[in-house]
Amino acid sequence: MATFNLNAEKRDVKVNLDVLRKAGRMPAVFYGPKESSTPISVSLIEFKKVWKKAGESSVVIVKEGTNEHETLIHEVDIHPLSGEPRHADFYVLEKGKKVQVAVQLVFVGIAPAIKDKGGILVKVQREIEIEAAPKDLPHEIEVDISKLVEISDVIHAKDLKLPVGVDLKINPEEVVASVSEPKEEKEEAPVAIDMSAIEVSDAKGKEIKEGDVVAEAPAKEEKK
Repeated sequence: MATFNLNAEKRDVKVNLDVLRKAGRMPAVFYGPKESSTPISVSLIEFKKVWKKAGESSVVIVKEGTNEHETLIHEVDIHPLSGEPRHADFYVLEKGKKVQVAVQLVFVGIAPAIKDKGGILVKVQREIEIEAAPKDLPHEIEVDISKLVEISDVIHAKDLKLPVGVDLKINPEEVVASVSEPKEEKEEAPVAIDMSAIEVSDAKGKEIKEGDVVAEAPAKEEKK
């Protein structure tokens, strides 16, 4: 199991948040079953690095002074225009207790039904609910799609290989991935041109016969 460390400082709620953010720090809070809500601040740069790797399913050790807290990033508030995180909640895990989280699925391997038979991979689930002790929480779970040999094959939740100490928290019969039949490309028939809809000027296309007088545009008067 991967763990990540993040240094934090206790935050004075009287300090203006804009002033805090201009100093490169992000307001946050941690809380849990045995922890009261505590306002803190963290380095915005360091938080983004940890959040990118840990997501919301890996343990983050929040170090606040001499105290260390095993946490999960529970919720992140994102600025609607800049896309920058501007606040985070850290959920403090209770020691000795299992935790239930949604873990991202990563699809690996080559499916014969896709490679050889032209099928299309359908990712029914993108993440899956599991339960485990904090020390056993995986960052992600792999889905081996090489098991998809025929177009009719599917992968159920019960087919996933879970790490030791990790329990599935959804119906084992839930479909995780499947293969759909290839789409047939239909050749479109050429559109017939309606010649009656095309108007041809009487003057155009007329054959000039011998003796016909062809009018010429008058020459422009030369300016003096």
